[in-house]
Amino acid sequence: MHIVVIMPRWVGDVVMATPLLRGLRRHFAGRARITGVLRPLAVDLLAGSDWFDDTILYDRRSPDAAIRFSAVVRQLRADRPDVAIIIPNSLSSAALAWAGGARRRIGMAMHWRRWLLTDPVTPPRKHGWIEPFSSAAYPVQLAGLIGMPAEPLRLELAVSAEDEQLGAAVLTRLFPNHVPQSPLVVLNDGAAFGPAKQWGMDKVAILARRLVERLPAVRVLLHCGPGERDEARAAVEAAGHPAVQSLAAEPHLPFGLSKAVIRRAAVVVSTDSGPRHIAAAFQRPTVVVH
Repeated sequence: MHIVVIMPRWVGDVVMATPLLRGLRRHFAGRARITGVLRPLAVDLLAGSDWFDDTILYDRRSPDAAIRFSAVVRQLRADRPDVAIIIPNSLSSAALAWAGGARRRIGMAMHWRRWLLTDPVTPPRKHGWIEPFSSAAYPVQLAGLIGMPAEPLRLELAVSAEDEQLGAAVLTRLFPNHVPQSPLVVLNDGAAFGPAKQWGMDKVAILARRLVERLPAVRVLLHCGPGERDEARAAVEAAGHPAVQSLAAEPHLPFGLSKAVIRRAAVVVSTDSGPRHIAAAFQRPTVVVH
């Protein structure tokens, strides 16, 4: 059997799909080939796991025609899936599975796409409104239609040996006066949707300064993405303490580095964004600020 999983676009949603991926691998081990259809960033995020036998890169907004809708449809049709589990609730993701020739197409019956699905799952409603449902629970519910048992909703990511070495080297370089066992606090104020979800780097700088003043052994690391380097540098300067540093000077900021440093954190303070979910996948104590 060939199972295709059409993955979400956003980092947090990818992480919350990991109970489904773990369950598919366990239940269908040796009996099915599992292909992930996902953005390049999700490949990096999930690196180190063995949940997919094959991957197909897909980003309908990419400037690279080789990973847009039509090209991915051709790839799917060349090796027609028996089942497509469609995690995103978008019309375009269901259309991809339909156009790609998947024999069974399982997804939530939302956003006018029921007719594209062979197995539409109706979301729970109360007083005519769709009830909130767990973003980790409902992909597992979808896989139940092909016989996968309910999977514990434990998020999970892996870190490669190379990324572990990179994380250790970066922390040693940033905090030369601290031993590796010193408590590490990771602060993150980034958000894919911009200022609407951000706390404010001025507040981050104040918190960082207070942490190092009250906990002399602590290291405070400001996490940042490629587009947030200037803000992170400014926050470090405002904190004005050698025990407060950021990733801003790193030439490359792969997910592997983020995973490696977050996995080492004693606590993570983050906006409701990707690093918050990465921390949850490593069972790190996390404070989410709004």
